[in-house]
Amino acid sequence: MTAKGAEPKNRSDLGGRGEDLAVGFLKAKGYTILERNFRSSVGEIDIVAQEAQTLVFVEVKTRETDGFGSAKWAVDQKKRRKVSMAALAYLNQKARGERPARFDVVAVDITNGKPRIELYRNAFELAY
Repeated sequence: MTAKGAEPKNRSDLGGRGEDLAVGFLKAKGYTILERNFRSSVGEIDIVAQEAQTLVFVEVKTRETDGFGSAKWAVDQKKRRKVSMAALAYLNQKARGERPARFDVVAVDITNGKPRIELYRNAFELAY
């Protein structure tokens, strides 16, 4: 139990905070957010967005400490495969015509309470 007004320190709270920061960052860069936390039986996509005519599947990684390394290194082959499969499920469920798509990663490093946000466009190819 946390004190009144205190924020609980757990992984989902940190992830949600990172996703909120990523959404604001992406909007400022001109992305249109189409959906957050798209879930399918094969995986989840943190953010589905559009930039110009490109559909963008965004994986967000957030770190509060550098004990596990930078957030940008957290999207391994297993995670890329899960995101790829979820992206294919998204396209099957919500096909919006033929258009280019890509995978971006937003790394949110929160150390000393100040977030540093980095965008990696075309971070990886479809992996299945």
